[in-house]
Amino acid sequence: MKIKSIETFKVEPRWCFLKVTTESGLVGWGEPVIEGKASTVEAAVHEMKDYMIGRSAENVEEIWQTLYRGAFYRGGPILTSAMSGIDQALWDIKGKAHNMPVYDFFGGAVKDKMKVYCWIGGDRPDDVAKAAVEKYEQGYRAIKMNATPEIGWIDNYQVVDDVLKRVAGIREALGYRMDIALDFHGRVHKGMAKVIMKELEQFHPMFVEEPVLCENEEAFRELKSCTSIPIATGERNFTRWGFKNMITGGGVDIIQPDLSHAGGISEVRRIAAMAEAYDIAVAPHCPLGPVALASCLQLDFCTTNAFIQEQSLGIHYNQGSDLMDYLTDQSVFEYKEGYVNKLTGPGLGVEVNEEKIREKALKWEEWRNPVWSTPDGNIAEW
Repeated sequence: MKIKSIETFKVEPRWCFLKVTTESGLVGWGEPVIEGKASTVEAAVHEMKDYMIGRSAENVEEIWQTLYRGAFYRGGPILTSAMSGIDQALWDIKGKAHNMPVYDFFGGAVKDKMKVYCWIGGDRPDDVAKAAVEKYEQGYRAIKMNATPEIGWIDNYQVVDDVLKRVAGIREALGYRMDIALDFHGRVHKGMAKVIMKELEQFHPMFVEEPVLCENEEAFRELKSCTSIPIATGERNFTRWGFKNMITGGGVDIIQPDLSHAGGISEVRRIAAMAEAYDIAVAPHCPLGPVALASCLQLDFCTTNAFIQEQSLGIHYNQGSDLMDYLTDQSVFEYKEGYVNKLTGPGLGVEVNEEKIREKALKWEEWRNPVWSTPDGNIAEW
């Protein structure tokens, strides 16, 4: 079970796959990537390779600790994203070696199916009521949309009114048959966040995500005291140390660690347990590919406070390729009445199409997130 080789493949739309092969021939897959920084994370993976070749792939925790503690410099999106993909691949190998899904290594499943949500509306949301109805007819029962496009520190009330009209349109079309989450994407500053969240209460959203940037930890406590809407954040937090203050600070109801960014299955399992001790729910962030989603679901099924799962099928960023394109068996992610059934295969429970991955890797083009500005030319949060 010693690790023999490590390969990486950058593919459209903005993903990176990792293949870890053992001397016995077992293969594990991971997704080490930061959106818009795929090449940087890929380089970090190959730098870490020297600490992995020749080690037993069974020793997932030992390798995690070596990569994290042995590096001297710790944390941050690049290093932990590289580690995350490696951790996913090692769990995939371990599960295949013992013919067990990963969640069985953590005591087994605590649920039979997992609620999922999908994206509508894009970065500058438009005609969301029609999109929500389409998603409902496709079997979804929860959607998420960006609340606003670029927004000033203190902006005109028209911005607020536009948000309210979009959400009202969905409620008028579907009532409470569809859960609605609003992603502020860190675009909104505290003064405007208080106004928008107060006005949104009449529509009873499932949650508001990243109402302000995650580094403004004190603002979350203030916002929470001003609203009854559950507050979510965490896609830009890494490792349990990056979540510690957010979990203990009393400002959030839902944390959203990304299993391709926050430290992989091993670390997010620990983060979720910390959150449970503070009565905080978990909704893993995952606008990425099928290996990342499978990793999230392995965690979800053995985590009692995981209540909903983001997934990227049809998301507005998926240009050229989509979630199912890299799988040989697409039925594993069949969504029914808003849920996906428990994955039962060994390891991560999915079989990737390596031929497709290698083909698409030859056509890789760098993806970059947009840079926005407000009408006065000031750089705005994307």
